[in-house]
Amino acid sequence: MEMTGDHPPNTGPMLSSQRRGAKTRSGKPCRSPAVQGKKRCRMHGGAPGSGAPKHNQNALKHGLFTKGAIDERKQVQALIGQARRLLRDLK
Repeated sequence: MEMTGDHPPNTGPMLSSQRRGAKTRSGKPCRSPAVQGKKRCRMHGGAPGSGAPKHNQNALKHGLFTKGAIDERKQVQALIGQARRLLRDLK
C-alpha cells in the first residue's frame, strides 16, 4: 500500500497525549504517549495485563506499610505521647 501525499497524517492525538512519570535507563523522561485510560506508556506499565495480579502473595516482601501495621504504629505513638504527658505532669 503506497502513501499518497494528498492528505495530512493524523498524528495530532498521539502528539498531544500526555507523557507521565516514566523514566528511561538514561534517566530522561519517556517520550512515548500514555496508554488511553492509564498513567504510563505501553512499555512502562500501561499495557493490558502488566503489573502483578491482585492479592499476589509472591510480590509481598514485608508488611511494613500495610494498613494494620500503620494503625498499630499510630496506636503505639499515641501511647508514648500519653506516657510522656503523664510523666511531665508528675514532675
